[in-house]
Parts: sequence; structure tokens; C-alpha cells
Amino acid sequence: MADTQHLKYLVTQVRRDIVRQVHAVSSGHPGGSLGCTEFLVTLYNEVMDHDPSFQMDGVNEDLFFLSNGHISPVFYSVLARAGYFPVEELSTFRKLNTRLQGHPTTHEDLPGVRIASGSLGQGMSVAIGAAATKKLNGDDKMVYTLHGDGELQEGQIWEAAMYAAANKVDNLIATVDVNGQQIDGSTDQVLALGDLSNKFKAFGWDVVTIEKGNDVDAIIDGINDAKTLSGKEKPVCILLHTEMGNGVDFMMGSHAWHGIAPNDEQLADALSQNPETLGDY
Repeated sequence: MADTQHLKYLVTQVRRDIVRQVHAVSSGHPGGSLGCTEFLVTLYNEVMDHDPSFQMDGVNEDLFFLSNGHISPVFYSVLARAGYFPVEELSTFRKLNTRLQGHPTTHEDLPGVRIASGSLGQGMSVAIGAAATKKLNGDDKMVYTLHGDGELQEGQIWEAAMYAAANKVDNLIATVDVNGQQIDGSTDQVLALGDLSNKFKAFGWDVVTIEKGNDVDAIIDGINDAKTLSGKEKPVCILLHTEMGNGVDFMMGSHAWHGIAPNDEQLADALSQNPETLGDY
């Protein structure tokens, strides 16, 4: 049974890590990072079978690929708190010669990072390749991805979606962060996405919707539902409805915090809303 209280403590700590990382260098992407905190904390600490000692090939373990790589602050924090590298290294975020670049890279040899991401639209294609490889090798573990909803405006996503369904890649669970916001405004204003559930179904996918995408219990239930659909000759999509900037009231629901760092006063405000639980770096 999940220790949801511990997960919630960890969520609060990861939020602190996110705002402190971007504040320290006055750059980065806090909004989407905060919105996906509950999901990634739950995935790495409750759902996936993974090994923080980290082997790049990921044989006999679940794999995760972050496609919307600009939310690296939450990814780095979750990896560090899961034991992939020292938590203290979060203090090097976006600094010269750091392994924690603004977008995750592989040439830095940072444990937990299997692809360079940030050029949106590519993560699903890579994940399909990894999932197909597992099936060919008789490896029964799952492959997970995370995408932004604005990222679905990239054509490569839909080419990959067609391929996955046509080739029955049924060990793949792709999650879309549906927060309705992107860098220039709402997704409806920039390029409306329409009915994503029916679109993925039309492309041959099974779909699970998590309406409370910032609730740990709802996320656990939703991912478990998605896992029951795997292995049935269809890829699975989770539509995760989240709030941009969740957990920091002045950031919530606004595209303005897609890629802006808090100042000193705003950092103090954000930290006061998320009391330290597991220790800052």
C-alpha cells in the first residue's frame, strides 16, 4: 500500500527545490515543473521499477523519458531525491560546466537521463523505440513518457502515435500534462488542441483521464488503470489535468510563469507556502 503521506512530504520538498533552482540563476521553467511535481514524485517513488545505480540500457527495469525537457527543475529534483545523484548537486543548476543543464543532456553523463530533450515532439518517438526493443528482447518492463499539451502541436507526435498503434506497442504509457498553458498564452489561444481523448482513440490508443492531476491518490489510481490496459495490443495515453504553477499561489494558472524565475521576495513567499519537509540542499 502506498505511503501517500511520505509522497506528499516529498512533493512539498520538490517544490522547494524547483523554486530555489530557478531563483539561484534567474532562469528556468518553474510553472510546468510545479504542475508536474505530484506526477513525477509518484512515478519514481511508487510506480516504476527502476534502479538509481543507473545503467543506460535500462534492461529489466521500467524506463522514463521526459519529452518536454524544459521542466528539468522538477526532473532533476525527483532524480536526486530518488538517489540518482547527490541532492547537493541541485545547487549547480544551469551553471557553467554543470551536469544539470537547462535542458537534460546525455553527454554530461547525469544518472537518470537517457535522452537529450528540449526540442519538443521527439520524446514519444524515442520511447517507442525503447518499448519496441524491450518487446524484442523479451523484457516485460514498461516505458513511460511525459509531454506538455502544447507539445502536441508538433507533427512528429502524431506520426509517432500512428506508428505505436500500427505496431501494437502496448508496453508504452505516454502521459500528457494538460494544463492549458504554453509560453505565449493558453493552448486554446495559440493553437487549440480539440478533444485529445477522442484524438488519441482515433489514432488507435487507449486513454485514461486523470482529472485531479495534482492529487497523489488520483495519480496512483490513474496509472494503475493505465497499467491494466497495457499488454492488449494498444499503446496507452494518460491525460493528466494539472494546474500550471501548482502549490505556489501567485504562479498558479498563468502562462506568465512558464519560463520566469521568482525574485527574492517571491522566492520567500513560495517557500513559506511549502515548509521544508526533507531538508534543503
